[in-house]
Amino acid sequence: MNKPVIGSDLPRRDARDKLRGRTRYTIDRGGLGMLHAAVRRSDVASARIVRVDVEPARRMPGVRAIVTADDAPGRYGLTVADHPLFAVDRIRFHGEPIAAVAAETLAQARAAADAIVVELETLPAAITMEQALAPDAPEIHPDWRDYEVLFPGGRRSGNVAWEATVERGDTDAAFARGDVTIVESCFRSGRQNQTPLEPRACVASYEDGRFFIETSTQVPWAVRDTTARLLGVRPSDVRVTVPAVGGGFGLKFEFAVEPFAALLARASGRPVRLANTRREEMQTALCRENADIRIRSAVTRDGEIVGREAVVLMDCGAYGGEQPFLTTMTAHTLGGNYRLGSVRLLSRAVYTNTAPTGAFRACNGTYNTFALERHTDEICAAIGMDPIAFRRRNVIGDKALGSTGQVFEGDVLGPMLDRMEEMTASRPSQQARADGRLYGRATVVGTWFIFVGPSAATVNLNPDGGVTLVTSGVEIGSGSMMQSLPQIVADSLGLTPQDVTIRAADTDAAGYDVGVGGGRQTVSLGVASTNACIEVKKKILRVASEMLEADPADLVLEDGHVSIVGVPEQRVSVPAVAARAQVTTGPISGSGAFTAPGTAAMPGCAAGHMLEALDLPVFAVHDCEVAVDPATGHVEVLSYTVVQDVGRAINPRAIRGQIQGGVVQGLGYALHEDVSIDAEGRIRQEGFETYRVPLAQDVLAIDCHLHEGAPSIGPLGAKGAGEVPILNVAAAVACAVSNATGKSVDTIPLTPPRVLDLLTGYDGPQEHHHIAKQWTDNCLPDDAVCVA
Repeated sequence: MNKPVIGSDLPRRDARDKLRGRTRYTIDRGGLGMLHAAVRRSDVASARIVRVDVEPARRMPGVRAIVTADDAPGRYGLTVADHPLFAVDRIRFHGEPIAAVAAETLAQARAAADAIVVELETLPAAITMEQALAPDAPEIHPDWRDYEVLFPGGRRSGNVAWEATVERGDTDAAFARGDVTIVESCFRSGRQNQTPLEPRACVASYEDGRFFIETSTQVPWAVRDTTARLLGVRPSDVRVTVPAVGGGFGLKFEFAVEPFAALLARASGRPVRLANTRREEMQTALCRENADIRIRSAVTRDGEIVGREAVVLMDCGAYGGEQPFLTTMTAHTLGGNYRLGSVRLLSRAVYTNTAPTGAFRACNGTYNTFALERHTDEICAAIGMDPIAFRRRNVIGDKALGSTGQVFEGDVLGPMLDRMEEMTASRPSQQARADGRLYGRATVVGTWFIFVGPSAATVNLNPDGGVTLVTSGVEIGSGSMMQSLPQIVADSLGLTPQDVTIRAADTDAAGYDVGVGGGRQTVSLGVASTNACIEVKKKILRVASEMLEADPADLVLEDGHVSIVGVPEQRVSVPAVAARAQVTTGPISGSGAFTAPGTAAMPGCAAGHMLEALDLPVFAVHDCEVAVDPATGHVEVLSYTVVQDVGRAINPRAIRGQIQGGVVQGLGYALHEDVSIDAEGRIRQEGFETYRVPLAQDVLAIDCHLHEGAPSIGPLGAKGAGEVPILNVAAAVACAVSNATGKSVDTIPLTPPRVLDLLTGYDGPQEHHHIAKQWTDNCLPDDAVCVA
């Protein structure tokens, strides 16, 4: 009998090639006759376009095509179509595309892009959210009222691209009670660049009236549809395929370079390759947004949270992008973790004259968890309660109400806190390693979600008895396509994972899929694949029943054979069944599908939300010990422990790898990675010389426990494991540093200069004068509601 494949630490099938540099990513693609492309970008943050003259560039050597805004009439967006492919009439951020060139060589394309004449009239810019929300701020989108609305419901006005609110219970009454302590905090978080190994890159061609795009993306169907919208063609006129992707982390959850290359391919009649430089990735990446947060809670002396209110401002840059959706998540992160008697939250995406921001692993959950957990520690200090006892008293459990009135199922966070306590108590403290430096420790909790949504899968039984899984899933390095899905399919059909071939994503071959992100691939594609396998198995047993002259109900499919229950010697091989099917019923295949079941929220609680309740919540508990050098401000993480809710571990080794990587990426966010923007709207960091990602000496081994058994709609009870490991890291480090220094940490990242300022009190606490003290004073009026 084959070894059980579910729960096994099976190795990655693509590891050997990746380690040896043999994996071919999109950026490695090339071929005879291929042109190279470059984009002419703005070098100012805000301006009126007076004139664009491409003729000097057209006369440059090797140039074969130039395209501008005249070639791409459409606009796109998630809730509001505010974003053109090229700047039209107006520049809104430093680095905005103005034109694109295709030439025989990359050097020729870049030289020609530089030769394009661009005359601009500089306009006032709003670089920060304070500037953008000032009463006399210039409107970054003067025509915002005329934009096409794609998703109604959110409030909009001026430089507020989207506003979402939650109101449950009587918060005013909670804060007016005489038996409560009121705690108020302000926090600020910076941007974080995804810095994937492979920058955004694609190769496009135009053949037989259709665009063919090979690209490094997480969302092949979104690239297909957005490219068609921008170019004004039918979605079915665009085919997208995706080879191995060299990392994404959310950066590739929107289209990027594909429409430029597609336009140039059509204009030139030749294949066109376009790949961003690292500098372009640093300057224009859809970074995790910077945010400002004010949060206020009313808490009784015994630790009951009777009321909470908060305002979260998210800098979406020059265009809305993903941010209107992400405003939704504030309800489930800043409004998550704990039982709340009443709550009201406001979350805004704010336009600024900076590069647009977007999705990044656990998105705004990282800084909302940082703010919530730091605020929680401040509550504990104010009422004199142990932080662990407070968390154990208040964490959401079975039948608890979420901020939007969602009813949670199962006790998950409480037992996870217990497990963390067992783990940390079982080994000695690392305080001695602080060696005279300031020592601190903290345990924090976090709530995130699996972004479930529509997926489709087809399983084809091959003549050799193996199967091919056809989906629009993308291998971005997480391992779900290389490990968990083959294991799920193999388990369903009594095969080994090596018997399962994974077809690379191709929108012409596979059904619709939202894309890889939000920890959804194992869940959504896993269920769709399982459903496809049910159909395949049914057909196999039907054919085998004729061959064995037995009822299908008396047959079992395992180890590559179909046998009669209790008579194992009476069996036929799966290849023999496949061969029999070829001449009787035809080749065997099955299809499956999945979509979000839709979890109910309390009616009337949420406004402007694209996601009112969580179909599949996921939880994490983190603990860390730190040493802070008071002379240099350097923070060393001495130990890091994770208890992660995984539902059921399909491949424990793969999950542990995700936890290791996610925590290290989170350490970069918490301590090192500082994106700063100058007064001209230009991102100062242009590469790895000035953008400090974690290095080998910053990495430590993560001690982790996989918590199984929580309710899940995933295949075999599994949950996605790729997003959540980064969720709590900034919170854990910030709380530990606060405990070490005795100072209130209200800003991340905690770079050495910032820690020194913290120790000396140089900067003072965050005030956020652009957020009104009265929660209601921050809300846009009802007539600002966005309607279709």
